[in-house]
Amino acid sequence: MTQSHPRISKAVIPAAGLGTRFLPATKATPKEMLPVVDKPAIQYVVEEAVSAGLDDVLMVTGRNKRPLEDHFDRNYELESALEKKGDTERLGKVQESSDLAMIHYVRQGDPKGLGHAVLCAAPHVGDEPFAVLLGDDLIDPRDPLLQRMIEVQAQYGGSVIALMEVAPEQIHLYGCAAVDTTEDGDVVKVSGLVEKPDAADAPSNYAVIGRYVLDPHVFDILRRTQPGRGGEIQLTDALQQLAADEKVGGPVHGVVFKGRRYDTGDRSDYLRAIVRLACEREDLGPDFRTWLRSYVAEEM
Repeated sequence: MTQSHPRISKAVIPAAGLGTRFLPATKATPKEMLPVVDKPAIQYVVEEAVSAGLDDVLMVTGRNKRPLEDHFDRNYELESALEKKGDTERLGKVQESSDLAMIHYVRQGDPKGLGHAVLCAAPHVGDEPFAVLLGDDLIDPRDPLLQRMIEVQAQYGGSVIALMEVAPEQIHLYGCAAVDTTEDGDVVKVSGLVEKPDAADAPSNYAVIGRYVLDPHVFDILRRTQPGRGGEIQLTDALQQLAADEKVGGPVHGVVFKGRRYDTGDRSDYLRAIVRLACEREDLGPDFRTWLRSYVAEEM
């Protein structure tokens, strides 16, 4: 039976990571600002939140993240120069990022993990469900994962996580969910979670990817959660407690995602994401695909 639950209006984007896998590029440039074709990765994430109806965005940042704020702010000097040149196309692109959403910022003073980053959002979120979007996972706008997760949360209440089937040898790279089927083909009920298990210990091959819709009770649990894997406060550990006791914050469900996902979390996948997105662009794709075929043929 469909139930009535509070409307979700806020999105939280943790963006305090150091980006060590992309050094030296990230020595002075936040990893979230690395370009994916011609937009920084973080803009794709904000656009996804806005497309799902979430126009109140909180970014959890850290030191050396000022370029994030500058990117989503107005740049009057640049806009004036483009306007004087009559370059309306680039002017529109520059203004687009500052008009996307109402964006707020809070600093995560200590790098204590994803769970701690989410906890930093508690004063802004208050007592209402909210979404969390990780910047390493870019979801193709043609596959509205977040919107589907919001619908599932409205139906079942509690929290909803995004899941993706991966090869057993890859499960150690992700949080992993133990699940039971439901009447909805793309929805499972989560009975347990474990952070980055060995393949032999994994309860399934359902990996947690970087989208969450969370009940605010998660904040109380995170305040009590001790550091786990890697010495960090793990969001997975808090979700495990929610899944184990539905009386506190409701059940945990998962949406099994089979759409297009661009992983920018490591260098190889980052390059693949750029190639895939560039190939699909109407303005870049035809020439780029022709060059790519020629290059591959020559190298083979």
